[in-house]
Amino acid sequence: MSNEIAKLTITRLKPDGTSDGTDPITVKYAPPELSFSKAAQFADVAIPGLEQPLMQFVRGNAETLSLELFFDSTEGGTGKDATSVTAEVHQLHKLVAIYGETHMPPLVEIAWGDDFPGLAMGESEEPERTFKAVVLSCARRFTLFSPSGKPLRATVTLALKQYTTLAEQLSRINYQSADHTRVHVVQEGETLPLIAHDAYADASKWRVIAAHNDLADVRALTPGDQLELPPLV
Repeated sequence: MSNEIAKLTITRLKPDGTSDGTDPITVKYAPPELSFSKAAQFADVAIPGLEQPLMQFVRGNAETLSLELFFDSTEGGTGKDATSVTAEVHQLHKLVAIYGETHMPPLVEIAWGDDFPGLAMGESEEPERTFKAVVLSCARRFTLFSPSGKPLRATVTLALKQYTTLAEQLSRINYQSADHTRVHVVQEGETLPLIAHDAYADASKWRVIAAHNDLADVRALTPGDQLELPPLV
């Protein structure tokens, strides 16, 4: 069995999720902690005459990850021949820079050993072994300099937000709702195409909802109305 210590790596990705061909960024010093956060969004649906509004699930929110990375080059000395940490820190700073080819910063994939505490999607009991995300912010703090002004120690704080394509989400969530009728409570501002898009991932299926509910005027939706969403045949 290998006793090699796993290194946290950050791989730059293209918009299609494949590597952009550059070498992964390897972090020499493991972060002291990883902070994950995920939430679900619910909306209050006010129904006249009820004591309290109904709770309507709207959508999930992307998971976020915060981590603090430490860089130190003092093991090579602090004199005139000291090595700066600027180049290492700059690699991370470039993760929020816009690339000319894609017109956006790169996607990234965080990995750290076989038991990386990644995220879970849908009903899966197994967490992902990597975290694919966009970098929201990169804060750099230089804490030690050589007599000549070379940065020798730095702390970089990254804030990342989960990135998942529509196809990946649908595959992982594994919706089981297409084979039975559901009830949807209309919310303020909703339209039939929007409801159809949320229910079937196809806005053109609004006609199915209209026909099933015998709607004479498909534009006359009132918040609080209940619509049956039939299975697609």
